[in-house]
Amino acid sequence: MDGAPQPGGASSVLLVVDDYPENLVSMRALLQREDWQVITATSGMEALELLLAHDVDLVLLDVRMPGMDGFEVARLMRGSQRTRMTPIIFLTATAQSPAAVLEGYASGAIDYLFKPFDPHILKPKVQALLEHQRNRRALQRLSHDLELARAFNASVLDNAAEGILVVGEASVIEYANPAISRLLNATMDELQGESFLSFLQKPHVPAWLGFPMYEAYRRGETWRQHDAILRTGRGQQVPVALSCAPLPAEQKAMVVTVLDMSEVRHLHQQLEFQAVTDPLTGLLNRRGFHQAVENTLLRSERNEQALVLLYLDLDGFKRVNDTLGHDAGDRVLRWVSEQMQACLRSYDILGRMGGDEFTALLELEFAEQAAKIAEKLIERVSVCQQVDGLDVMLGVSIGIATFPDCGSDLNGLLRAADIAMYEAKRAGRQQYRYYDQEMNGRARSRLMLEDSVRTAIQNKDFTLVYQPQVCAVDGRLRGVEALLRWQHPSVGDVPPGLFLPLLEEARLISQLSAWIYQQVAAQRQAWQGIFDPELVLSVSLSSSQFNMPNLASQLQQILERYGLQGRQLEVEIGENCLMSNLEESTKQLQLLRRIGVRIALDDFGSGHCSLAHLRDLQFDTLKLDPQLVARLPGSTRDAAMAHSIIQLCGHFDVLVIAEGVQTLEQVQWLKANGCTHIQGPWAAAPLMAEDIAGWSYPRLP
Repeated sequence: MDGAPQPGGASSVLLVVDDYPENLVSMRALLQREDWQVITATSGMEALELLLAHDVDLVLLDVRMPGMDGFEVARLMRGSQRTRMTPIIFLTATAQSPAAVLEGYASGAIDYLFKPFDPHILKPKVQALLEHQRNRRALQRLSHDLELARAFNASVLDNAAEGILVVGEASVIEYANPAISRLLNATMDELQGESFLSFLQKPHVPAWLGFPMYEAYRRGETWRQHDAILRTGRGQQVPVALSCAPLPAEQKAMVVTVLDMSEVRHLHQQLEFQAVTDPLTGLLNRRGFHQAVENTLLRSERNEQALVLLYLDLDGFKRVNDTLGHDAGDRVLRWVSEQMQACLRSYDILGRMGGDEFTALLELEFAEQAAKIAEKLIERVSVCQQVDGLDVMLGVSIGIATFPDCGSDLNGLLRAADIAMYEAKRAGRQQYRYYDQEMNGRARSRLMLEDSVRTAIQNKDFTLVYQPQVCAVDGRLRGVEALLRWQHPSVGDVPPGLFLPLLEEARLISQLSAWIYQQVAAQRQAWQGIFDPELVLSVSLSSSQFNMPNLASQLQQILERYGLQGRQLEVEIGENCLMSNLEESTKQLQLLRRIGVRIALDDFGSGHCSLAHLRDLQFDTLKLDPQLVARLPGSTRDAAMAHSIIQLCGHFDVLVIAEGVQTLEQVQWLKANGCTHIQGPWAAAPLMAEDIAGWSYPRLP
């Protein structure tokens, strides 16, 4: 064997098989061309080995050979998948009988050539056969590539996650991939041949002609529908997104892509639910309550029932939050929501507006029936329950507003019920109140006053006056208390009893705190050269001021800025400030004591009046409540209590100051019972700062 082709060459390969080497040499010389590679074999066995090793395009095969003749080689070639299509030309030096020729053709030969060969006949035949073989191989490759492409496209269609349909011009389904078959729960055979419209539930299409999808196909445009619904083989509905694009014109069809939107729809429904639901209690949140009630109000024109709005606010919930923490507070809120759901009917609209505020819209035969429901709610919520091992007692105040008398829309109803709820709180809590016009007038006045207070803060209309605290024995000035005053531009002096609670309730006092501390400290610094260094300047703290976490650091900065000693400033704290959270209050008192300021227990003798506070908490001063002092010395019970407090403070080394002293008899009784310091009209009225500087000792008893 010789003349083996180089791997990767583009030439045609010819195999010449002859048992005479001289014949092979002549054939090689005859067939030598640049685009032909000639390989030779001297036997049938060698020829078969070369056929296995090379891609041969044409075999020139001698018929008569020792061992294995040409017929046997041809039969073996035709039996092999590799060579069954390779063309064979038999070569023979002798004339063949018709039977031998037929045997050759039966063995797979396509022609006979007789030696010696005429080159003008041999070469054109070889060239034609090689060209045919090249075309056959190219066609094979093309068929193979087409089969690969078809298999790839089929794999894409079969494995696509989206459903794919081919719909003809007449709306008939011509093709359906496995994904759409699974989605619609129907076999591909059940889908093919059916009308696409028979599966389309939304949008409703009365006729194929005129359907926007068909019209877009006619215009050669893409059509999309994101909120379509298809019917499954079992009659169920599936939300889908449809996309339709025309195929080439000769196909006379369109490809429809179907995307299952079930998960997206479910997620959307979840998001909608979360958007209108309170995650803590599972009730409607503010937005959800608004939507539900507004829909109900729209239907109310056709409803004979009375619509009543309840606005509920828990009493004592802040104490639970502050004492036990927010986790315990959350459990309490969930429990309250369960109690409310148990009291109300399933079709009543119940919501949590935020914090510890709840609302409910009821459809009743008579609006007056809401009172019984409110009583039931108060009774259900106002029970003792255990939270973290502690007994917790809650209450609820309820405001009631009727539609349309108290408001023509939800905002009006909420405003009216809120006003009524606060009236219930002022009346003593754990009560309910119906809204009326008189309440509205009081609420409007309060809103106007609150607005005026905000303006006064911005315009700095507040001032400080100072009331002396004197020794009833020698008339010595012990200190002064700074008192806040408001001069309204229209109505003049506004009583402190009117605007101070408003500042506290509207959480505006914190905006004034820094200004008050600076004014007090600056005034005490201005008196340094006038009064004794031990003169004490007192300032009363509201509950919100006392509970500010930065109170001690804020006061320390003020003291350092104005060069004051801590003992020159006294903060007065009411018992109600301590009762809200005794543990936190104790920590706050310790912080205040560290910076050296004096601490006074204010308005003692009314309210809780816990003697344990005198024992357990370190106070420098105790101020007897003006209401207690006012009943002296006439009330023997009050006199006994005041005497006991004064004696106890003497044992604890706490200075007692009687507030609101108005008469000589009160002064004499206080002196006789050991209270030597007084504050009130009998000693001196509140004065401006410049008047304090020139203030002379008052009269002595």
